[in-house]
Amino acid sequence: MVVKLLIDYQRCPVRFMLRKTRLDPTIFDLPVEQMAAGFYSDKYFVRARDILLADNHAPNVVMQVFSRTSAFLAGMDEAIAILKLCSSAWDALTVHALYDGDSISPWETVMTVEGPYPVFAHLETLYLGVLSRRTRVSTNTHRVVDAARPKEIMFFPARHDLWSVQAGDGYAAHIAGATSVSTDAQASWSGNKGVGTVPHALIAAYGGDTVLATRKLAEQISAAVRLVTLVDFDNSCVETSVAVARELGDRLYGVRLDTSATLVDQSLTTNQTGNIDLDLYGGVNEHLVNNVRQALDAAGFEGVKIIVSGGMTVEKIQRFEAKSVPCDAYGVGSSLLSGQGSFDFTADIVMVNGVKCAKVGREYRPNESLQLVD
Repeated sequence: MVVKLLIDYQRCPVRFMLRKTRLDPTIFDLPVEQMAAGFYSDKYFVRARDILLADNHAPNVVMQVFSRTSAFLAGMDEAIAILKLCSSAWDALTVHALYDGDSISPWETVMTVEGPYPVFAHLETLYLGVLSRRTRVSTNTHRVVDAARPKEIMFFPARHDLWSVQAGDGYAAHIAGATSVSTDAQASWSGNKGVGTVPHALIAAYGGDTVLATRKLAEQISAAVRLVTLVDFDNSCVETSVAVARELGDRLYGVRLDTSATLVDQSLTTNQTGNIDLDLYGGVNEHLVNNVRQALDAAGFEGVKIIVSGGMTVEKIQRFEAKSVPCDAYGVGSSLLSGQGSFDFTADIVMVNGVKCAKVGREYRPNESLQLVD
């Protein structure tokens, strides 16, 4: 389910174009009872709520949410779902917010929540947490998408984090422009399915025979599924790529190079003596990709795509693109969960009973781009 028409925010000054409804709160499968009870919240927020309730003191406040960095916003629909389902009286709140996929500037207000503070005081930890994580993933993904444009980015970090974050991270990557994800959970909020290649484990299960393992997979999956196989099992990507292409013919969509950074492919060591510079020839590098492309073309398989993965970062993708390295897509993993910079969000009360009241340096900053949440 796509929440809006994505635009390139670096080239287009128009923020809001075609709008559709936000994601339904039920898609997030929140542990509502525990969240409402404060089980996942910083203790001082829960105590603050309890004190106000015990004192029968319910000031009407405006809570303002912002980040200190430029970013590609994600997690907003999830944050709104937390407020809708876990506050004690959603009808008492008025929420204005940006949309997932919006670009944001440092200190820009991304959401305001107005209403009796005890109604939602216990939820600050939760909505800030989802905004921070999803925005980090979305921003990192957007950066690699922009670096690789118009080539595809495949989102492959599932094995680098807890299973429970997959659905939200996958959606954050989806709105940032990733063309595919590796698990069904990551694809679930966008209504898609995970994709994958022939893994090393299946090749090992067939005695290290990449051709046989690829043929077995081809026999089992739908012809509509793009067949891609890893070709670095024997550290001989050129020979393996051509062998698989000859066996599978038109059924083979692409080969994936995933050579470890500690290894130099056999095609790069032939007729060389002495130590080989790992910085230049180790792992998946421009020389290896060129060798595979030339070998496939020479064998008549110009249509077989080359997907590269293993240590792919924004900087490495930029280098590949600057040198016109002949790969067709990038598989990117752990760097999308970390990346550069901090994407923390902060919330402050800035108005109390209609009067400005905020911590010094956190003044009320209205944002005309915020949209009323139904």
